[in-house]
This record gives sequence, structure tokens and C-alpha cells, in this order.
Amino acid sequence: MLTLPRAMTPALVGSFLAFTGLANAEGPGTGVQGCENDFVCVDAGVDGKPSGSGGDQQTGNTGSESGGVPSACTYKKMDPQPDAGSLLWEGHEPGDGAVYERHCASGDQITVGAVWAAEPPAAAAIDPAVLAQQAIDKMLLRGPDIGITPKPGGKGVVGMPVYLWTEKGAETYGPNTAAASAGGMTVTATAKVSKIVWAMGDGKTVTCTTAGTPYNASYGKKPSPDCGHRYNVPSSTTSSGKFHVTATSTWTIDWQVTGGGQTGQLIEVRDSAVDITVAEVQVLN
Repeated sequence: MLTLPRAMTPALVGSFLAFTGLANAEGPGTGVQGCENDFVCVDAGVDGKPSGSGGDQQTGNTGSESGGVPSACTYKKMDPQPDAGSLLWEGHEPGDGAVYERHCASGDQITVGAVWAAEPPAAAAIDPAVLAQQAIDKMLLRGPDIGITPKPGGKGVVGMPVYLWTEKGAETYGPNTAAASAGGMTVTATAKVSKIVWAMGDGKTVTCTTAGTPYNASYGKKPSPDCGHRYNVPSSTTSSGKFHVTATSTWTIDWQVTGGGQTGQLIEVRDSAVDITVAEVQVLN
């Protein structure tokens, strides 16, 4: 078997084949319907569809056994064709079909082999949504980088305004852009947080469609202009003595096949949490 880095161009792959003698090798034969005897083997099956993969029989969408990494195969007729009697003909004679070089891209690798086929094989189709998910995985999206008053470790007061916000990092709020490629297709995805739902630990939730406003001492007792809360009871009413605040971000990811074409949208959810203390004001007689 031969596995090559994805960075090798088709011309370099062809030169490599010629250099190694694969184009006219007297080696094991291969068929489009299997890859047990390929010089280079990926589970491409018929026309690049992995046997038993459950792939889309209409579009030829494929995924590797390692968990959805798309693979795509392209075919090029060998020139010159192997000599008569070569095992690459699989018992056929020159002129009865042809022998093709097969180049399969999977992740960051290209595998190269040779197959006989009566008709030119079709390339396997790539599902752009799979590439979009690969691009999302590169983004390392996280839950909000929580900002809150009172700060964790400090102490707030019942009835005082609570400010809620997140730092606007690429991994915590967006926008965040990444791309993934396979089989000559590139998909670019851009992710942004569309909302953050704050579960305040007192049974109430706050939904914010902005990143919120960081608190500044100059604001005094003014409530947050876009993302805030007020506690009506102290955190001592909970079993832990603290309010467990969870912030859940909904990431909306728009993707598009580079150069125009198919588009789509995916949703991802991430969360993070902090604990805060809120006390009642002590009145002196």
C-alpha cells in the first residue's frame, strides 16, 4: 500500500507512480468493487462508495471508518496502459475496458492505487455538510467567558442590579471562521453566538441576544442596558449557599462551498458556569 501526504499535487502523484513502476506493475489485480488487493487501499467500494458504509446511494456521500472523515476518489486512465498479461487487467485484454489510476483523498492524506473498469469510474461525491462540521471542529468553540456582578468570590446584595456579559473572543462569542477541504471541494464556515441563556440559580432565566455590557463602577445602581438580572432572595436559600449561574450559548454557523454553490446552517451549543454569593442587607437598629 502507498499513502501520500495530501499536499502532493496530482502531477507529483503521477510522477511518483511512474517512478515506482506502479503504472505497469505486475502486482495483485484490483477491481472497482473491492480494495483487498489494492496497491493503495481506502474503503472506496463501488465508484468510491464504501462497502457496508450505509453511505448515500444517490449521491455517493462517504465517510471513513474513523468517524465521518470524508473521502473522495478521482480516476485517471493510465497512459500508457499496462502491458498485455499484466495482473492489473484482471484477466481482461487490452481494449476490454481500461486500467485507471485511483487517487483517494481522506483527511490530510491521499492514497493511490490502480483499478480495472469496463467504463470510466465515477468519483465519489463529498457531503459539504460533513466538511462544514470539520471546519467547526477547528474553531474550538467554547461557552461564554462569563463576566458577572457580583464577581465569584465576592458578595452581592439582594435587589441590586446584576450585570451579565461575556468577553467577545473568537472562541467564546465570534465571529469565528474556518475551512475544510476534501476531493477538490472547500467549505468555509462562520460561527457567531446568536443568543445566551443565563440560568440564574434562583429558578429564573435571562435570554440575551447581545454579549452584554461589562459593569463599570461609574454605573452605580443603574441596571444593565441589555443583559441583567435582580435577585429577590439571598443565595443562603439554596442548599450550597450560592447561586449556581449557567450561561448557555447558541452558536449559529453559516457555511458555503467556496466559489459559490451549496450553502447551509448548523447549530452548536456550549455552556459555562460560575457560583456567586448574594446576601440580604443588614439593617442596624
